[in-house]
Order: sequence, then structure tokens, then C-alpha cells
Amino acid sequence: MNQAGNPIGVFDSGVGGISVLQTMIRLLPREHFIYYGDTANAPYGTKKTEEVIDCVRKVTDSLLARNIKALVIACNTATGAAAYTLRKELTIPVIGMEPALKPASEIRKNGEILVLATPLTLHQEKFNLLMEKYGEGAVRVPCTGLMELVEQENWEGAEAYLREVFALYDLRKVDAVVLGCTHYVFLKDRIRKMLPEHIIITEGNEGTARQLKRVLARGHLLQEAGEGRVELETSGSSDDLGKMKRLLERGISE
Repeated sequence: MNQAGNPIGVFDSGVGGISVLQTMIRLLPREHFIYYGDTANAPYGTKKTEEVIDCVRKVTDSLLARNIKALVIACNTATGAAAYTLRKELTIPVIGMEPALKPASEIRKNGEILVLATPLTLHQEKFNLLMEKYGEGAVRVPCTGLMELVEQENWEGAEAYLREVFALYDLRKVDAVVLGCTHYVFLKDRIRKMLPEHIIITEGNEGTARQLKRVLARGHLLQEAGEGRVELETSGSSDDLGKMKRLLERGISE
């Protein structure tokens, strides 16, 4: 049976994956996306790996019940914790995220690369392997609490938080900043204004969306006709759903 018309499941611990969803909608405008924000269990980034896997299983089961043709883990922490397990268990494609350290390493001169991410992402084996390949000059910058500020739509608080973080480094000696959490992408314009012009900002949304398109095309699963649509679901409250809708409509930049 042709599954090209089936939806694509996308999930994150909260609203951060909406930034990935926006990129996927732009690249795949005919697709039907179901986005699940697991806000009742957010944040993932401060949980143990086993706890994250349990949360991911429940979300995945909910999306599989909707006959999805592919699953996108729009969360760096959840990808590191659960992508390998899901790929072994599921027959549909599973697309994950990873901090955009490789592109940052390619533009690096002799300066540092600041990798902003949740504490769990920065200590996972997946990230350690990434550091072994592309981590020359890279500095882990755990941003405990920053994801929660984005969830609260506390943009001023997030900006103040980041100013304190960047004040710890000599930015003249920094070549790149990696946004290693999908939530942080909503702060990209604000971060750009805080940094010297020579610093490049990288994030993984575009790469994930392009990988999804490649995988769907390879499996003859691309939706070739009709108008795309998006459904938003959450394990949390109606307020959380409203927040997801606002962020999707507003766009990435704040």
C-alpha cells in the first residue's frame, strides 16, 4: 500500500521542535505533519537517559497510532538518548538531530567553538563521538534553565541569561557558536545581536529537514500533490497548545 499520503510524526519535549517543524514545512510544503510537544514531561535535558527513553516511547506509540510514515526526533537530547533504540525497533525511517558541530568546525580558523546545549546532550555518548571527530577548539557550554525560559516565552530573561554566559568568554577568540538545542533557535536573532560579526552561528534544523526529504525520496514516500497541513498535539495543557501555535505562526526570529 502506498504510504506517501500518510503523515510525518515530529516530536520534542516542548516547543523547541517547532523551529525544526518550520524548516520542514518550508522544504516539504505538501506534507502532513503531526507535531507532539511532550510539555508535561519537559525538560528532557535534565533527566536521566532512561527517563528520557521512557518518555520517548510513550510519545512514539501515540504517533505510531496515527499511521505515520516517518518519525522526526526534533530534539537533540532525545536523539542522543533514544534514536539508536528506535531505529532498531521501528520499520519506518527515524530522523534525529545533532548539534551542528561539523559545520562549525569547517569554518573555524584558530578560535574556539562554543557549543550551547542542555547538560544531558553535552554528556551523551553521541555528542562525545561528535567531539572526537569535529571537536578541536570546541567548548561545552551547559545552559541549564535556558530551554525553560523559551518554554515560558520569557525572551528578555533568556537574553539576560545569554549575556551572562557570553560574558564568561573572550568573544574576540571565538569563531563559532553552536545552538545545540532546538529551543535556542528561537533566540537566534537575539544571539546574533550579542555577538561580534565575525562569529558564525550554526544549528541543525536545516540539515535535519534536508535529511528527512532525502530519506522520503529514497523510500518513494514524498507527497507529490495537494496542500500540506499541520496538526499540533501535546501531553500538557491548552496553554501549551496555544504557545505552540503562536510560535509556529510567528516564526523563528524574535
